[in-house]
Amino acid sequence: MRHTLHEKTKLQQRVRRLRGQVEAIERALEADTDCAEVMQLVVSVRGAASGLMAELVEDHIRMHVSDPTRDRDRQRAKGAKHLIDVVHAYLK
Repeated sequence: MRHTLHEKTKLQQRVRRLRGQVEAIERALEADTDCAEVMQLVVSVRGAASGLMAELVEDHIRMHVSDPTRDRDRQRAKGAKHLIDVVHAYLK
């Protein structure tokens, strides 16, 4: 993911927060926490993962689909197909 190097720190922080949220789920399960609280923790993880994915997809679009410095026709077709494949893979 070379195009995200300038955003590397921000992405790593998101991943660390996500890891902390997953660990909170594990602790809650170990402590026999109420189901509703565990589900709320899971919803938080899902939101954090979706936010991370949105950030990655946005960066991908900016670098591979809409970058005006690239050969427009060839790169757009290639980038659009790749983006469609990525979206399909992650929205299953």
